Amino acid sequence: MHRLAAMQDRKFRWFFLARTLTLVTGSMSAIALAFAVLEIDNDARSLSIVLAAFTISNIVFVLFGGVVADRLPRALIIQSCYVVDILSVGAMAALLFTGTATVPLLAVLSAINGASSAFVLPAMQGIIPQLTTPAHLQQANAMLSFVRSAVTIGGPVVAGVLVATAGPAWAMVVQAAGWLLAIPVLALVKLPPPAASGGTTMFHDLRVGWHEFWSRSWLWTIVLAFMIMNAIHVGAWGVVGPYIAKNDDRLGISGWGWVVSAEGAGVLVMTLLLMWFPLRRPLRYGMIGMAAFALPLTLLGVHPAVVMLAMAAFVAGAGAEVFATGWNLAMMENIPGEKLSRVASYDMLGSFVVMPIGTLVYGWLITHAEPATVLTTSAVLYAAIALITLLVPAVWRMGRPAAAVPERAGVADS
Repeated sequence: MHRLAAMQDRKFRWFFLARTLTLVTGSMSAIALAFAVLEIDNDARSLSIVLAAFTISNIVFVLFGGVVADRLPRALIIQSCYVVDILSVGAMAALLFTGTATVPLLAVLSAINGASSAFVLPAMQGIIPQLTTPAHLQQANAMLSFVRSAVTIGGPVVAGVLVATAGPAWAMVVQAAGWLLAIPVLALVKLPPPAASGGTTMFHDLRVGWHEFWSRSWLWTIVLAFMIMNAIHVGAWGVVGPYIAKNDDRLGISGWGWVVSAEGAGVLVMTLLLMWFPLRRPLRYGMIGMAAFALPLTLLGVHPAVVMLAMAAFVAGAGAEVFATGWNLAMMENIPGEKLSRVASYDMLGSFVVMPIGTLVYGWLITHAEPATVLTTSAVLYAAIALITLLVPAVWRMGRPAAAVPERAGVADS
């Protein structure tokens, strides 16, 4: 694969620039919103209310977002949602500047952001195959993932400095500015109009999307697996991890920061590799990569020393990126483009709907059982679920179209 060959596609170049702008500035949102809420009411329950408003709204609207993204021009949907985001985040900033912000108002505006995201994400998933050729699709996904992982590492640091020095309202202004700049850039992405819906209703389109989803064993198998795996990840890693960091001197809060950064670094390195080396068995290698998360999860429970845990987290991050790129390729290369956003919305709903429950369950478990027992049991369950999916023939055997993976002399794949 030629160096940055995906950039040969003009449509992808403009989309990549627009996406980079929103990822860089949007990486500040979580920290800005968290400290904005805590400035008003220094209570974790208030923050959970605002964050839950975003998540619930996203879950409620994501299926309809998929239908709309298959009916209307996807670039236009993304631009329209960015306008909504500018207005809602701008309203948050204005409330903070004027001292009139309240937790209920921020929760409402956060719910608006969640609804907007429910339309953007399926449109994003559906638009990428329209921007480049099959041969460049893996590299295009890896490049977008590279930017996403890079800002995940560096964005919170910049956001923390900006919030600490200027306040969360100014971080929100920067975020809104990124969306404002992205809108005219996206206007340069010229795509053919979507196929006409034929006068069908939205619920008919949802049924068609469900048929496409359920008719593919590899698709629903992995989504069902991730229902549990994501719940374990957010609970064991997101709740128990910080708890151990705060209470175990072998790790500590600063050590936990290094571990999380190492996970992000693993993602970053793997995206670079995937820009050049074709992923011939996207689901097989992807699910094996996901199983690697059991390693840092076990170490977190039995021996949370910083260096070993960071190394394990690096490996897990790299494995997770193999899956992320492989999953995107499997979806984009096997689902008809005119139905891709609807199918992606079912994937998103199934994968994310149980995550809030995982957070609550692990919050309860950590007060009723030893952390080592909770984490080692979770690690075994996580790896088992990931590897059991490989017993499904469609998961194990799925390859890539010939046009997407040119044969190389001396390279074979079983």
